[in-house]
Amino acid sequence: MNIRDTLKLSFLVLKKNKARSFLTALGIIIGIASVIIIISVGAGAQSLIINQLNSIGTNLVGILPGASDQNGPPASALGIVITTLKYEDALAIASQVPNVEAVTSYNTGVGTAVYQNNKSDINFYGVMADYLKVENAELGTGRFFNLDEEKGSVRVAILGYQAAQDLFGNGDPLGKTIKIKKEFFEVIGVMKERGSSGFQSQDSNIFIPVSTAQKIMLGIKYVNYIRVKINAGENIDAASEDIRLLLRDRHNISGTAADDFSVRTTKQAIDILKTITNALKFFLAAIAGISLIVGGVGVMNIMLAAVNERVREIGLRKAIGARRSDIMTQFIFESVAITLTGGIVGIIIGVIISFIIALIARYLGYQWDLIVSPLSIIVGCGVAFAVGLIFGIYPASRAAKLNPIEALRYE
Repeated sequence: MNIRDTLKLSFLVLKKNKARSFLTALGIIIGIASVIIIISVGAGAQSLIINQLNSIGTNLVGILPGASDQNGPPASALGIVITTLKYEDALAIASQVPNVEAVTSYNTGVGTAVYQNNKSDINFYGVMADYLKVENAELGTGRFFNLDEEKGSVRVAILGYQAAQDLFGNGDPLGKTIKIKKEFFEVIGVMKERGSSGFQSQDSNIFIPVSTAQKIMLGIKYVNYIRVKINAGENIDAASEDIRLLLRDRHNISGTAADDFSVRTTKQAIDILKTITNALKFFLAAIAGISLIVGGVGVMNIMLAAVNERVREIGLRKAIGARRSDIMTQFIFESVAITLTGGIVGIIIGVIISFIIALIARYLGYQWDLIVSPLSIIVGCGVAFAVGLIFGIYPASRAAKLNPIEALRYE
């Protein structure tokens, strides 16, 4: 029997047992769809973060507390509190490093903002007067605080767009007094609508002077991180090294002693994020791929049951001249046909669900790219074929070894 006839016979058998064929392929469908969705969602989340980083500019240098090597993030990026960076470090960078256009340090906290009977859960940020320049942000109304207010722990606040809506509705917030935790602040400005950064709305934030955040709101003497805007892209590497040398001198680090801070450019940050998110993405895809093994075992079980059901058919075919290789090829083809069909259906379902997720994310205001790699589709089809081949060999071999005389006598 030639390959064409074998394929035709295999599909006729599968068509005759539609329900069983579908249930057999279901595990493969779920497994392949899960892998496609995880890889696509992982790539979309990665694009979201990278788009946000690019949106604030590629001429930024970030300084985080804590040492790290060039291939990984510092411990502070993993949520560990390190207190090696100070507000004075940011001031020194602004005044002593060439090619620096603007600098801001950051302290963060959470709380509830209150105005009369209105409340809003917010994140408050202690920042410096150059915040708008560093972040490429704009005010909608009012003004930002100045250097004297920054250094004087003045209780003034700039509201994010949504925070202003939540607290004041259509009213004018300028000059009004709000309460954050137990402290009162005068509203002097409202930011333009900015949308989401990562998975967090930037419009629900409130900005206050860094000294106010440290002394009044948080009771600390360190900053969480610093961002520096460089005047031109070609000066980033030189400025990064100047910042590193300045901070080593300020922190009394000499010789071969390791830095107690990490200086990263936007490009380096993007490369590190890609490395981390790629590793996480493929790790999750590998876990989802375990379901393919379960599906393969299901295929093998069904094919073994099919062998037992078709013993007389196998005996008859052998009696009229079918070779062991013909019988084995037919059952392998049937197994591969089930898994390959399941793989194609799984890919289609995975792409559709990934598309829906991307649409929802974009509707919610996230810069989410729909990314379905052609390689993942090719790999999905290849894996489905391999599962059918590997898990179909044993049932096919068992069918091929049946004795034709005993098979014809089988009841």
